[in-house]
Amino acid sequence: WELFLQAGPVVNTHMPKDRVTGQHQGYGFVEFLSEEDADYAIKIMNMIKLYGKPIRVNKASAHNKNLDVGANIFIGNLDPEIDEKLLYDTFSAFGVILQTPKIMRDPDTGNSKGYAFINFASFDASDAAIEAMNGQYLCNRPITVSYAFKKDSKGERHGSAAERLLAAQNPLSQADRPHQLFADAPPPPSVPTPVVTALGPGVTPPGG
Repeated sequence: WELFLQAGPVVNTHMPKDRVTGQHQGYGFVEFLSEEDADYAIKIMNMIKLYGKPIRVNKASAHNKNLDVGANIFIGNLDPEIDEKLLYDTFSAFGVILQTPKIMRDPDTGNSKGYAFINFASFDASDAAIEAMNGQYLCNRPITVSYAFKKDSKGERHGSAAERLLAAQNPLSQADRPHQLFADAPPPPSVPTPVVTALGPGVTPPGG
């Protein structure tokens, strides 16, 4: 995180871990505020050395219209103290989140209204999040997690068979995210440092 903040305002970071060992897999994603910031980060970060090895930073696809497969979830009964970062940190464990979690807030006070939306890149991730988190306590409150209602629909929720079929026909790589960089970096030494540079922009898994 700190490494890429030097290039521009960072919105999201995601550094996948091996589900068995819990170790970082040596690649990650960084989402910048704008495409210009992402371009600048590539210029100054690509091939710099991290832990003695050069990191590769590439630009991921920025076609937003192709990103949203409909894996959008609704989270209710949120404690007012919960912020976007906590939601991101909690739910990114289930898969790639396309955008910063959206907590609905009062336009005058900025206070949370107690519910939020998260847009995952795949139904595997959203299914796992709903199954694992619905009814779980977050900041001393049991939260509700379900598929969000579609906009301009008559009570129809995301996660339908039609959406899943379309998503299966148009698979997206984990790198297909807005203003994302793809960073392939060596795993940190045995003692991780605060520099989450492996959080580099979107990258395909090693050998992938």
